Amino acid sequence: MSFGGFLDNSSGGGLGGATIVADIPFSNNMAAAGAMAQNIYNSPGLSLALQQPSIDNQGDGVRMGENFDASIGRRSREEEHESRSGSDNIDGVSGDDQDAADNRPRKKRYHRHTPQQIQELEALFKECPHPDEKQRLELSKRLCLETRQVKFWFQNRRTQMKTQLERHENSLLRQENDKLRAENMSIREAMRNPICTNCGGPAIIGDLSLEEQHLRIENARLKDELDRVCALASKFLGRPLSSLATSIAPPLPNSNLELGVGSNGFGGLSTTLPLGPDFGGGVSNSLPVVPPNGVERSMFLELALAAMYELVKMAQTDEPLWIRSLEGGREVLNHDEYSRMFTPCIGIKPAGFLTEASRQTGVVIINSLALVETLMDSNRWAEMFPCMIARTSTTDVISSGMGGTRNGAIQLMHAELQLLSPLVPVREVNFLRFCKQHAEGVWAVVDVSIDTLRETSGAPTTYVKCRRLPSGCVVQDMPNGYSKVTWVEHVEYDESQVHHLYRPLLSSGIGFGAQRWVATLQRQCECLAILMSSTVPTGDHTAITASGRRSMLKLAQRMTGNFSAGVCASTVHKWNKLNAGNVDEDVRVMTRKSVDNPGEPPGIVLSAATSVWLPVSPQRLFDFLRDERLRSEWDILSNGGPMQEIAHIAKGQDHGNCVSLLRSSAMNTNQSSMLILQETCMDAGGSLVVYAPVDIPAMQVVMNGGDSAYVALLPSGFSIIPDGTASPGPTTSNGNGDSHRVGGSLLTVAFQILVNSLPTAKLTVESVETVNNLISCTVQKIKAALQCES
Repeated sequence: MSFGGFLDNSSGGGLGGATIVADIPFSNNMAAAGAMAQNIYNSPGLSLALQQPSIDNQGDGVRMGENFDASIGRRSREEEHESRSGSDNIDGVSGDDQDAADNRPRKKRYHRHTPQQIQELEALFKECPHPDEKQRLELSKRLCLETRQVKFWFQNRRTQMKTQLERHENSLLRQENDKLRAENMSIREAMRNPICTNCGGPAIIGDLSLEEQHLRIENARLKDELDRVCALASKFLGRPLSSLATSIAPPLPNSNLELGVGSNGFGGLSTTLPLGPDFGGGVSNSLPVVPPNGVERSMFLELALAAMYELVKMAQTDEPLWIRSLEGGREVLNHDEYSRMFTPCIGIKPAGFLTEASRQTGVVIINSLALVETLMDSNRWAEMFPCMIARTSTTDVISSGMGGTRNGAIQLMHAELQLLSPLVPVREVNFLRFCKQHAEGVWAVVDVSIDTLRETSGAPTTYVKCRRLPSGCVVQDMPNGYSKVTWVEHVEYDESQVHHLYRPLLSSGIGFGAQRWVATLQRQCECLAILMSSTVPTGDHTAITASGRRSMLKLAQRMTGNFSAGVCASTVHKWNKLNAGNVDEDVRVMTRKSVDNPGEPPGIVLSAATSVWLPVSPQRLFDFLRDERLRSEWDILSNGGPMQEIAHIAKGQDHGNCVSLLRSSAMNTNQSSMLILQETCMDAGGSLVVYAPVDIPAMQVVMNGGDSAYVALLPSGFSIIPDGTASPGPTTSNGNGDSHRVGGSLLTVAFQILVNSLPTAKLTVESVETVNNLISCTVQKIKAALQCES
């Protein structure tokens, strides 16, 4: 088994948050500009820290504009009045107050502050740009000024700073624009008269070098990227930006726009997210105009930020958003509180869809960087969750991250999620995955469906049976290479195609819920830690070499993957469903042709699977099916006798998580050349027993470290999950007169059998009946052995 380099303990640096410079156009109306500044400084949760140059407190005011733009000559009357706004006040009136005053014309009287008053005012302005009424009152008494004079001075001072900053920014933009325009003109001139690099003479377009052609392609790509970034920036800044380079400006130092999400059990985790004008209320319906090839991507960027905000909130907020259930103690989402806190970022729930939501926290033996790399790589993600992900792929990469890390990475993915039962359809989802580092050693990865956005943008779509609301995990590093993982699953799905036996399980959030993701992650990471350890676990056969262990585990991994594909009918194999009249209603029979596959015998492969409910606890059922000494009670391959374990490879601390090699103890010459490879695993989400007959010569090669890809096998086995409710189970007593109800198990039985070694042969009715009878007989034997025929 190869999961990639998960156990790298190096930790990457993080960014404290996103920096956004708010750029608001200046208005000549001084009161309007002061009100704008007032709104910015009064906004809750926002902080604006501006780096100020040294200020000369001498003379009749502060003329910061002269420091920024020395190229501007004589000022206009308007600018002269503007420069006096920090130290001069119109006596008794300012801005809108003057408009609301008496309409009788009167002469404006100006009051010039003394240098001492200006020094006091500037000192307080540095500490508090927006003093409250108490501070203004104290300052007015100390400086012998009226309270309104102090108030208007601060308004004018803030307006003056805004004007000077905008003037400086406009100067930088003009310089950058002039430089880019000159560069553009030189490039156009060079393209108009191309010169051959070999002979120095004129060249035609076909003679352009390969490097020049690549540069043109790169230029087109960068332009598209610039348009996309400008569209997103215009959304954040609240005003349209040109898609050309005139909108590019370096960020001002110490300028932050932050949204503190808070902390709840994360050791002071403070999540910093960009905040746009409509961000607090979800995704805005009004998007800036961008080229057709950039509309969808700008929408994806906006959706990613909204989904990340929702995920972190749901991961950190307890009651009243999450309520502890009285049955089982699991957390249940309060949908009323959820609707109050969040605006649906992918639209309203379709008619007839149900909602499932769950949250689970656990400690996993993997560091945050390794887990993030696993989640952002589709192949490694599927390897980490083999029984939950049938197939996945990355369809597009919008952003690969910043600084060589996954921070800020956004990609579009497709996945087929499965529950091992033929009665539950595979969930196909197209979603966006966004990764963000919130602090040192704290990461979050969020998924959200994109089908609604594609409908909005006019892209071709199909009927969606499942929508993934913001779901994912928040990962925080812990000592000794462990991580604390908080997983949130939130899905809307069509229940009409789900069998009634599994509807309570799915609606409760157990079937595809967060508990199953965390439990599988814990088990897989524990297995990886054991495989990477130099010591051989107790109970393992030391005769198997390290390379032999890896080959056996790789073979078992392929066996379990093929078993899952046969149960759920995913697109990993091209199955054809059979509608045979002589097959039980809840038994699904499928067939496919196996050709040119060295890992399978050639011919016609028949797969049959069914699911039943048994009034037995999952632990008891798992122990019965994995015990080689009791195998003869249900397995016809055991020849009526017990099986003997001849090889054992542990995959976890629990003895049930292992790969075994079994041999029949009964003496039979027909079976003397066959062994049974078996993999068993169990966690809080369910358990699995998968096995396949294998040749002894082939297994000897594998146990010596040979390639396992050429070992032909067809897997069969069982999947066991809790039924999600305790109501159907029997009542038991603890001996003190107290009785409680025990939950049952949902058992899936599946077989894959080679019915004909010729791929061109036709499937016979007898073959289908044989497989159907095999499943029915096996289920009846299990019920009889566990005494639960009823």
